[in-house]
Amino acid sequence: MKRLAFVLLAFLVWIVGVGAHAVADPILILISFDGFRWDYLDRYPAPNLKALAADGVRARGLIPSFPSFTFPNHYTIVTGLYPGHHGIVANTIDDLSFPERFTMSAETARDPRWWGGEPIWVTAERQGKRSASMFWPGSEAPIGGITRARFVPFDDKVSNADRVGKVLEWLSLPAAERPSFLNVYFSETDHAGHDHGPDSTEVRDAVAHVDAALGDLIAGVHRLGLDDRTTEVVVSDHGMAATPPGHLVYLDDYVDQYDIDFVDMGAMLQLRPYRGLEDAIYRRLHGRVPHVTIYRREETPARWHYRDNPRIQPIIGVADEGWTITTHEREKTRAEDPEAKPRGGAHGYDPRLRSMQGLFVAAGPRVRRGLVVAPFENVHIYDFLCALLDLKPAPNDGDPAVTRKFFASTSH
Repeated sequence: MKRLAFVLLAFLVWIVGVGAHAVADPILILISFDGFRWDYLDRYPAPNLKALAADGVRARGLIPSFPSFTFPNHYTIVTGLYPGHHGIVANTIDDLSFPERFTMSAETARDPRWWGGEPIWVTAERQGKRSASMFWPGSEAPIGGITRARFVPFDDKVSNADRVGKVLEWLSLPAAERPSFLNVYFSETDHAGHDHGPDSTEVRDAVAHVDAALGDLIAGVHRLGLDDRTTEVVVSDHGMAATPPGHLVYLDDYVDQYDIDFVDMGAMLQLRPYRGLEDAIYRRLHGRVPHVTIYRREETPARWHYRDNPRIQPIIGVADEGWTITTHEREKTRAEDPEAKPRGGAHGYDPRLRSMQGLFVAAGPRVRRGLVVAPFENVHIYDFLCALLDLKPAPNDGDPAVTRKFFASTSH
């Protein structure tokens, strides 16, 4: 009888242990390599990212939302909403109801009135989970009335090692304080692509640097004994296209620049003609500017979901791949600026271009191993992240069926 009691006790201890393991709070780390084009993973040495992909799910490309810029797409990834629906419709935004323009570096980026939708850190906090952010567009604003306890204001001078160190510091907290959702952002591949182009040795080096940071992060998770509950999802916001010298379109060759408020220009053009001039400016530009397609806001392609938000300017232009929209005055100022950076690469073009597609890799205890999938739109990632954390997603534009096959179990 004593032997039977011992066996039963051991069995009960095992059952409790298995149960505790099964219900351990999942941890999700969302990692962004800004401007990491889909093919960098195969073209350049990245052993840690390759190993993670082999251990989980990899997409052959991640299709950005329009416009293929940093702020709109980072916020789409965490809300599941197209930029035209969450309100971050570009990196520079003009809203006539606000006194200042939105820019990536200004205090306006911390103003919650700009940020619509519900990012996943708000979803997590609303449902009783802690979150922490080492840089992410929107993470510094109190969105939906939620002021996060743990975030770091953006400072691009912070090294990759220090970014990783901060995430591991948060993961080292006692279980009752440890965040369940963490995100971390690396900018190096984007900077190298802009300055030197996607085919440069500088991009190759940048890929090696961010891959090393990923390796340090994964090793740190292992040292903390959190492998069995941690999923890493690595994404990028867009790809990168080479911009050959001389591929410039001077808009002031076609219209008088003093008739227009140029909200932004480059790969994408945002124009607000002054009162009464919208039709005339559109007629002067539509079909007349080489290498640029001009749209009225309400006539942009339906697949962009970029028509209804009043922050979208009345006239939108999109350059052909590799071309830059500018003015003679801007180029003169640029030529005289000793700190002007080289123009080697750009993004902001039509998301359907292969060069604009980014990175998606995910691996963890609930993710299938060795799965390679076709390119998919980044608007579907939010539902996937919520499922990994057992969260009920907020209303969004994504379809959970797109990522359902990414799970080791099809119950999601």
